This record gives sequence, C-alpha cells and structure tokens, in this order.
Amino acid sequence: MSANKKNLESDWQDPDDAPDLSTPEWQAIFAKVPVRRGRPPLDEPKVSTTIRLDADVLSAFRSEGPGWQTRINDVLRAHLDRQSNRR
Repeated sequence: MSANKKNLESDWQDPDDAPDLSTPEWQAIFAKVPVRRGRPPLDEPKVSTTIRLDADVLSAFRSEGPGWQTRINDVLRAHLDRQSNRR
C-alpha cells in the first residue's frame, strides 16, 4: 500500500458489535420517532415559471452573484407593494 493512501481496514468495526435492530425493543423505539423527511411544506410554495428579460437587466442581476433570482423577486414584490399603496 502506498504511503499516501489510508489503510481503510483499520476503520472497520466488527459487525457483531452492532445491535440487532429487529428486536421488539428497537422496533418500539423506532415506532415512537416521527418520520420527518425533507423540508417542511410551505404554506405558499414558489412557482416555477419562464420569464423573458432584457439581456442587460439579467446580466446586471447575475453580476451581483448568487441569489439573483431572489433579488428579482424582491424587486417585483416591492413594485407590487408600491402599486397597492397608490390605490
């Protein structure tokens, strides 16, 4: 084995040391734990859409780095807020 490779066999544990998860004791523990997978659902999830923007506008938002779609969303929301305040 070369000097720059780690000996992985030393990290392995004896499989007989692992508890038997099929026993009634472990099954009762698993039954009590709620299953939570992924993110919690949003009340108002975002919607995927396609929008056509001028190249210079898109370039300006993208040049500010990651999160450019969120910034576009914030600008559109601010516009809607201003429009609702005018009425």
